[in-house]
Amino acid sequence: MKDKRFGIDIDGTVTCPTSLIPFINEDFSLDITLDDIKQYDLAESLNIPADRFRDWFDKREPVIYAHSPLAKGAKEVLKSWQEQFHLFFISARRNHLLSVTEQWFSDQDIQYDRIELIGSHNKVEAAKALNVDLFLEDKHDNAVSIHEELHIPVLLFNTPYNQDPVPDGVIRVNNWAQAEKWVRHWSPSALNK
Repeated sequence: MKDKRFGIDIDGTVTCPTSLIPFINEDFSLDITLDDIKQYDLAESLNIPADRFRDWFDKREPVIYAHSPLAKGAKEVLKSWQEQFHLFFISARRNHLLSVTEQWFSDQDIQYDRIELIGSHNKVEAAKALNVDLFLEDKHDNAVSIHEELHIPVLLFNTPYNQDPVPDGVIRVNNWAQAEKWVRHWSPSALNK
């Protein structure tokens, strides 16, 4: 029986945080790596005018999402969790991207209870409505607000763009293996694995 409900971000958490970089490098004639991205706001981080970056992203989003590689270890951990926990994927992607998102999950053979594309980075209401017990995220301010408003633990996947301090209850993890280890110690049902 599934006893916990997980809210899980998609981009930069389930997908590799480098997913956008090849597209950015090609389309903007850059040669950046993940270490060059020090802010979540890519337009500001890369000194690209916000309107130009938004127009580019609107056009490229479906292709980027269809071809985003999985974060290392995500598939194995999510497969092990699918029998134990309810998995709700909550993303800032806009709803018109639902079919490409569902196809990506199918292609990756990752099961889910629900995919919520909310069209904004404010995930608190969706997490609250789904009554999640734990959240996994890569965006610093999302992690902090979800923890502070819902009083649940949030696993923050460590990246160069989310290095601001975090409160107790927001737990930094470097990869999916660390996330799985933390969950195993946190959830009694996971200890039976």
